[in-house]
Amino acid sequence: MNTSVIGYPRIGKDRELKFASEKFFAGAISENELLETAKNIRKEDLLKQKEAGITYISSNDFSFYDNVLDTAFLFNIIPQRYKDLGLSDLETYFALARGYQGERGNVKALAMKKWFNTNYHYLVPEIDDDTVISLTGTKPVDEFIEAKELGVDTKPALIGPFTFLKLAKFTGSKKISDVYQVLTAEYVKLVSALASEGAGLIEFDEPYLVRDLDDSDIGLFKSIYSEILANKNGVKILLQTYFGDIRDIYADVIKLDFDLIGLDLVEGRKTAELIKTNGFPSDKILVAGVVNGKNIWRNDYKKSLSVLNDLGVGNIVIGTSCSLLHVPYTLENETKLSDDYKKHFAFAEEKLSELKELADLYGTDYENADQYKKNRALFEGRINSEDKAVQAEVAAITDSDYVRLPVFEEREKIQKEILDLPLFPTTTIGSFPQTQDVRKNRQEFRKGLITKEEYIEFNKKKIAKCIKLQEEIGLDVLVHGEFERNDMVEYFGEHLNGYLFTEKAWVQSYGTRNVKPPIIWGDVSRKEPITVEWSKFARSCTNKPVKGMLTGPVTILNWSFPREDISIKESILQIALAIRDEVLDLEANGIGIIQIDEAALREKLPLRKSDWYSEYLDFAIPAFRLVHSKVKPETQIHTHMCYSEFTDIIPAIDAMDADVITFEASRSDLQILDSLKENNFKTEVGPGVYDIHSPRVPSVEEIVNALTKMRAKIEDSKLWVNPDCGLKTRGNEETVKSLKNLVAAAKQIRG
Repeated sequence: MNTSVIGYPRIGKDRELKFASEKFFAGAISENELLETAKNIRKEDLLKQKEAGITYISSNDFSFYDNVLDTAFLFNIIPQRYKDLGLSDLETYFALARGYQGERGNVKALAMKKWFNTNYHYLVPEIDDDTVISLTGTKPVDEFIEAKELGVDTKPALIGPFTFLKLAKFTGSKKISDVYQVLTAEYVKLVSALASEGAGLIEFDEPYLVRDLDDSDIGLFKSIYSEILANKNGVKILLQTYFGDIRDIYADVIKLDFDLIGLDLVEGRKTAELIKTNGFPSDKILVAGVVNGKNIWRNDYKKSLSVLNDLGVGNIVIGTSCSLLHVPYTLENETKLSDDYKKHFAFAEEKLSELKELADLYGTDYENADQYKKNRALFEGRINSEDKAVQAEVAAITDSDYVRLPVFEEREKIQKEILDLPLFPTTTIGSFPQTQDVRKNRQEFRKGLITKEEYIEFNKKKIAKCIKLQEEIGLDVLVHGEFERNDMVEYFGEHLNGYLFTEKAWVQSYGTRNVKPPIIWGDVSRKEPITVEWSKFARSCTNKPVKGMLTGPVTILNWSFPREDISIKESILQIALAIRDEVLDLEANGIGIIQIDEAALREKLPLRKSDWYSEYLDFAIPAFRLVHSKVKPETQIHTHMCYSEFTDIIPAIDAMDADVITFEASRSDLQILDSLKENNFKTEVGPGVYDIHSPRVPSVEEIVNALTKMRAKIEDSKLWVNPDCGLKTRGNEETVKSLKNLVAAAKQIRG
């Protein structure tokens, strides 16, 4: 029985890629040194999979930043403004990802969006009327050869042309119909190039197939692959899908000349049904994704083997449900977590063993096998962490608990009178730069090298300095800077019952940004007030309003590894009740503006619109309302969302009944403004006026131009001025310059 891995974590066992990339950005190491680090990471990843006995190992799954950006580079889809900088290929690549500001020019980065229903981000390719699509890159071929030289025969993994085109942004008059044939022809050239180097199998990743497809989409897909499959050059082609089922196109896919078809049996609710109803061709191989690539719990062999046996398919390869880049690298790094907990988890390295064990068990009398018995004992012996009081509190929630009174229009008048803010009030999203001394203070406290009193005193000095800085800059609504927080979710999880934490379970979010999601082990409740003392102290340092900063229940859940046997709805409501306690405590302590971030609202939204409300929005939106429904009319509730497609769920966002919502908008050229206007968005709004994920400093003129566009779509009385996200990852110098320009722009617009 063969096994397949769609993709592997590429950050390195100890985040070597992050640290090397950041040194390269800072000019501390050369381009060759960065390339050597990347090569060593790829080598370790490939050999690890080979040693685990994986049959089909991917090459070209590595990326310095993002595989979609890699694909754009591969086919010369690089806007001219980046080429005009005259940089090296790698520097140009990073300019597209991060923007560039220097002696050669000043350009913003490409737009960044969430990768389907994950917390991973991709760069949105731009295709304009002057784009010449051509296979100018060699990355897939180079990395295939590199693997072969290590003695590892791989399947080059490519972002498929259909998904690439559906995700791309067309900035001129051209449409997909104008370019797909040219792009397809270049993919055919790539297949030929790989075949000439000895590739026997090529993987085409087409996750867009799990979305709602219409007849034109299906026609486009068939046209593209009819051409590619007619020119295979003796290479076998694997169509790999993930993040759901392909119900709209399954019957068409199985008729095409694919040699292997990869289907998701974890998130694909109808995958098994599609196979049983329509059959699966005997001349093709099914790559059955039964090992969850997005969560860290051990695979239930009984469930997986039952699913595989019920399919009735003869030729099966056991695979991951998606790339393993969405889970941490290895449990080996976790030295402090008790074995009583660790034995229930499988990170990327451990999932390789699960694939091999499932392959060994499938097709045998597995119920008597030691591997199977050990797995059953693990699941039957899981320690539950139940809290009957929390469960009862959730059960007691009534419809009135989701309703805030008075209605928004009345609250808005009250808040404007009490807060007395100027037109176009300025603020930030929350965090300020997490400089080296801030991280050192937190680490020394965790290691017991300094006392709690010393830790608190350091942070208070930082908060006071941050407040003074914001006053000097001229911001209208201030924040305390969040110097006590390691992460916007992990920090809250540390103060909630029902959570577990890891040391080095890092997962890539975008580029060099890695996050360490906490683990939901049981029922969730608040242990103690979490942010109140920090907010109270910040408020004592100024006469200006200070926002209390919280993370919302949907984001806390979506950026954690949740229990697979507790429903999403139940967990979100439990977290909502905990955060509601914090909101009310902040209000009771004089905090009149409270921001409850829901950066990940879109993440768990089903990829098919027909499932949006029944499976998610019908409880996710009310859960947010539950958090703030009991506050006073004069308390202003803010929320924040970033790097997702929000235009199609604007009515649902308005239904959150916040008083102010800030959006990421700068990288997407303020496209969300049209949707706000079309939907008569009632909530006050702050579309981000500049991109904080880039080190470049926006000019006053640039921000004024953005605000001018906003004013055409948003009433002046409802428009806030802010960056597009928190400033945690930025440096002090660029942060101060950017915020000064932001305030200057707001004042210019007021004038």
